[in-house]
Amino acid sequence: MGRDPLPEEEIAAYLAELPEWVREGDTITRPFRIRYHGGVALIVNVADVERLVGHHADIDLRWDHVRFRITTHDAGHRLTAADFELAARIDRIAAAHQAQPHNA
Repeated sequence: MGRDPLPEEEIAAYLAELPEWVREGDTITRPFRIRYHGGVALIVNVADVERLVGHHADIDLRWDHVRFRITTHDAGHRLTAADFELAARIDRIAAAHQAQPHNA
């Protein structure tokens, strides 16, 4: 996965491919509506993939939703291709857990 900071045009192109993810400064974030225990299972599956790809999201678990926030820490907290690749993986895992979009 690419770990070089992306120019604005590439960030915009990646965001167009992942419309549920929102840019917040130099991070991308997405909440999913899922009950607490389902959220725990979702997080465990995401953590297994993160370990394999060597890239990790910041994760916030609440009773009715999970929020993922992604940036590349070792690229100076900037957005890289690795962030968007991880976001796409998280989307697929969340779909398998029947997590729904959450309007935070």
